[in-house]
Amino acid sequence: MIPILSAEQMRSADAHSIAHEPISALELMERAASRCAEHMLIHLARDRSPSHAPRPFLIMAGMGNNGGDGAVIARILHQRGHSVRLLLVRHREQPSPELAIVLERCAEAGVPMQDWDLRVPDLHPHPHEVIIDALVGTGLNAEPAGLVAEAIIAVNASGGPVFSVDMPSGLRCEENAHQHSGAIVRAMRTFTFEVPKLALLLPENASFVGHWECVPIGLHQPFIAALPVLHYQVDPHRLRDLLPVRPTVSHKGTFGHALLVAGSKGRMGAAVLCTQAALRSGCGLVSALVPRLEMPLVQSGAPEAMCIEQDELDAAMKPASAPRFSAIGCGPGLGSGPDTAHMLKRLIQDATVPLVLDADALNILGENPTWLAFLRPGTILTPHPKEFDRLRGKPSLSGYERLQAARAMAVRTGCIVVLKGAPTATCAPDGKVFFNCSGNSGMAKGGTGDVLTGLLTGLLAQGLAPLAAAMLGVYLHGSAGDHAAARIGMDGMTAGDLVGSLPAAWQELRTL
Repeated sequence: MIPILSAEQMRSADAHSIAHEPISALELMERAASRCAEHMLIHLARDRSPSHAPRPFLIMAGMGNNGGDGAVIARILHQRGHSVRLLLVRHREQPSPELAIVLERCAEAGVPMQDWDLRVPDLHPHPHEVIIDALVGTGLNAEPAGLVAEAIIAVNASGGPVFSVDMPSGLRCEENAHQHSGAIVRAMRTFTFEVPKLALLLPENASFVGHWECVPIGLHQPFIAALPVLHYQVDPHRLRDLLPVRPTVSHKGTFGHALLVAGSKGRMGAAVLCTQAALRSGCGLVSALVPRLEMPLVQSGAPEAMCIEQDELDAAMKPASAPRFSAIGCGPGLGSGPDTAHMLKRLIQDATVPLVLDADALNILGENPTWLAFLRPGTILTPHPKEFDRLRGKPSLSGYERLQAARAMAVRTGCIVVLKGAPTATCAPDGKVFFNCSGNSGMAKGGTGDVLTGLLTGLLAQGLAPLAAAMLGVYLHGSAGDHAAARIGMDGMTAGDLVGSLPAAWQELRTL
């Protein structure tokens, strides 16, 4: 998995690389900035026709090492024939030692440079000019003020496309709940160094971050791997190792039996989608526990599945011999009336196999918070943000706060908390959090969560460990969304298209 480092850990990784490569701080800056410039140019090359002239650049550089990165980028772009303007925002008297040297090199190379101060009311970007934000990076420890704040406001008011170096200026690496949004650069793209930063992955920061990508700068990987890290981004190549084995000599019983407890009058679409996804999960058998009068809808929409009346839960749960089902998913379209709550309570108390709880099952838990203590360790909870706040019992002030509360809930209960969003974060009982890397905004439609519940239940039914099933299911769910979007577009795709695209997602992951 890809570690997500704090600002302090990034500084430690820089220092270790400088000491042990060995390489000077100035040489590391040159290397990082040159690779960043390459990534910027590659991106721009994809977005312009061959007949267009090279894009001009306006680089806003602060007085620290983020400004040094910007100045190196300015020199490289100038030497490659691009029109460049380097504006120095002198928010403090002395530049960093590395920046001072880089500015000398810029002057020798003939890079046009100018001081930017409050006497310049705005930036007046030239036509097609790309603004490169290199004001302040990961070292930010207070809300921007003075000249830096004015420069950020000017960048945002310019109307031009903005590329941020390492982090959008004004955005801290982790928590930003108390940052004034007007003092954060709104970037179109962010080119962050070496590894992701937590703030880049939080939904409330999307309007500042834009599209982001990591720029490898050659930091010492064994040192980074040894750091104590709580947050990770999922690496699909590592997920491949979690895939269930399919023995040549096998039968449908080999791959488990999933039970879906879902659906109510007028909400049977959720049960159908959930059941269809479980059928695409690779498990051998799928049963749906649904209201008797609604059973024909499931049997026609998912003919490979079996149906059980909801009134027969006790009989289904307590066979004379071993458990009939190997995993149970509960919640999609279920409703939250007293009878349903009683059914969920019996399920929590009596089930001896792994559970996935979603949608109305979570809302019932939110109304009965003491029931959380009775959940079996390894139970998978799949709330979207509002469902999680109801489950938690109070609203979250920010995505960062919600994430930390979800992580704490996973540790306290021993459950896997899959906090759905863009991206989805899987919180493990050991306190680690895994951010998914697949999916797109075409999935932001009703029913996609029901598909995830069925997929997760089917994976658990095959005997996967709960955390492995959660990480794998979340990735495959997003990957199916990516395949559907590539085939028919994000606007017109529906949750049913995700189900139809699950085979392609499976194939792609197995052949990585």
